[in-house]
Amino acid sequence: MKFTKMQGCGNDYIYVNCFEESVTSPQQLAKAVSDRHFGIGSDGLVLIMPGDNADCQMRMFNSDGSESEMCGNAIRCVAKYVYDRDIIHKRELSVETLAGIKYITINTDNNDIARTMTVDMGAPITKAADIPVFADRSPVTDLKLSAFDRNFTFTCVSMGNPHAVTFIDEAVSSFDVERFGNVFEVDEHFPHRSNIEFAEILSPTHLKMRVWERGAGETLACGTGTCATVAAACLNGICPREPVTVDLLGGQLTIEWNAEDGHIYMTGPAEFVFDGEI
Repeated sequence: MKFTKMQGCGNDYIYVNCFEESVTSPQQLAKAVSDRHFGIGSDGLVLIMPGDNADCQMRMFNSDGSESEMCGNAIRCVAKYVYDRDIIHKRELSVETLAGIKYITINTDNNDIARTMTVDMGAPITKAADIPVFADRSPVTDLKLSAFDRNFTFTCVSMGNPHAVTFIDEAVSSFDVERFGNVFEVDEHFPHRSNIEFAEILSPTHLKMRVWERGAGETLACGTGTCATVAAACLNGICPREPVTVDLLGGQLTIEWNAEDGHIYMTGPAEFVFDGEI
């Protein structure tokens, strides 16, 4: 099987061109290729497929084999892959996901190479039952959870997949994400588990965030998680409805919750790493 490794802000996946390749057991394949000691090494597996109702389709599997509805960093890499390889060479692209069809604007350099992408991530979901999260009211901005004798307040948002965001009064760079993320991912309030974001406020338009991804553990970046973090910040009056820069372990993303159409727009890079065969 031929594959390509790509990364967006350090969030790395193995991409398989299913216009040419056939994958019959993606859950098992995701576990095998993601292993950083016995496989290729990645945060998961992404299948690039012909679309039924869009230009192409993306299926994304975490390193534990579970399938996710959507991945913001992965979808930018999918756009770069199909554009640069002339599979679908158009600046305005539609990609089918389990979270619906996403629309992407591809920004190129002078050599017509895709460098950054702006993704219309749609409107954030704030109704508790649709996220889903067990809570008494929507939006969920005051979900109080505890672990290891420490209390946290979470804001819950779905970007097609569930997220729980907490703002901490300390440097997130030294925060023990693994210890707390492990516990909160599987908290009983989250019937489908949840991605967990720990965010530090640098200014009203500048955040720093680390993420514990459902089914993958801590990763260097999470596109949907970054969007959810900015949405949570807006819901809590921390950030305005204008572009916000978010620092991640693997780079920066710019997120805007547009006040006119209610959609969240994510702009960030996508990078080719290498091609291979396994």
